[in-house]
Amino acid sequence: MSETTGFTPGLEGVIAVETEIAEPDREGGALRYRGVDIEDLVGHVPYENVWGLLVDNDPSSKMPDPEPFEPARLTGNAPADLQSETARLAGEWKLGKLNEISDDQAREDLGRLSAQMMSIVGRSARVADGHADPISDEVVAEGKTAAEKFLLRWRGEADPRNVTAIDTYWICTAEHGLNASTFTARIVASTGADCGASLSAAVGALSGPLHGGAPAYVIPMLEEVAEMGDPERWVDEALGSGKRIMGFGHRIYRAEDPRSRILKRTAKELGSPHVDVAEALEQVALAALQARHPERVLATNVEYYSAVVLDIAEISPALAPAMFACSRVGGWSAHILEQKKTGRLFRPSARYVGPSPRPFSSLR
Repeated sequence: MSETTGFTPGLEGVIAVETEIAEPDREGGALRYRGVDIEDLVGHVPYENVWGLLVDNDPSSKMPDPEPFEPARLTGNAPADLQSETARLAGEWKLGKLNEISDDQAREDLGRLSAQMMSIVGRSARVADGHADPISDEVVAEGKTAAEKFLLRWRGEADPRNVTAIDTYWICTAEHGLNASTFTARIVASTGADCGASLSAAVGALSGPLHGGAPAYVIPMLEEVAEMGDPERWVDEALGSGKRIMGFGHRIYRAEDPRSRILKRTAKELGSPHVDVAEALEQVALAALQARHPERVLATNVEYYSAVVLDIAEISPALAPAMFACSRVGGWSAHILEQKKTGRLFRPSARYVGPSPRPFSSLR
């Protein structure tokens, strides 16, 4: 849309790229990665092969294992550690600029970085738990999947229920079109910056509470409802006070969010202690929201049951954004490669709405 035909705040609905990577079905309640429904992926292939599907269009390909690497100084704040260490890797590994390297080299760089990013989050979570000693690479190598190795890197053990919870979550949230963090990755990639800069920038965009942080608020909300013991009263009071009910409504889907459906099923199968109250609140909240806003669909979104599934694996709210970043390394990598192939720099226009021409002396 040109600057003479109108202005769309937030660029909502403005088509900025054409992509072959993901297709969220707005009306049908489906999400497909390169044409493959995520329902056909969860429980059938592990996350690292979904990474291969997204990046290489080949589910037999997969994200590599992380290579030996020693982070500079982890603070235990996983989102911050992930952003800083990912940027530092570009210098440590002397990564080439995207406009100066081949597509094959860019793909290799993205694979190395993706694997290492998961390792950084696992190490940072271990520091947050008060453990100064890292888990040896030999112990981590015993894991069969990326999710299992992540847990071994973090805790030194990998409970099968936790592995399933994390793997399902990562697959469901691996890619979702041109969201804020993905757009950020593509913008940075469009400048010809290296892959580390592109991925680090994406992590920064994901750290905000409006994109990536919402699951952190769901479990405390469910605990409030459980303590009150009356979901209907809780919803009435929340809406009456202008409080936002986290986990409902999506700017893409006009039908059920397919990721929410899968995660809800997983939460039940794994026996989450929050499932009963989550379902009770969901039923009441959906009815109340529909009554208030009959003009639009406000279905349960991915954030709601993501929080419940992550809680099964004892993922703290503070760690949730970094876990989201781990899942998104596949989608981000695919988009960075796709952007590289366009060879086009993003340069949108802005409409000036400031003061008209005036002399500097008028400001004195």
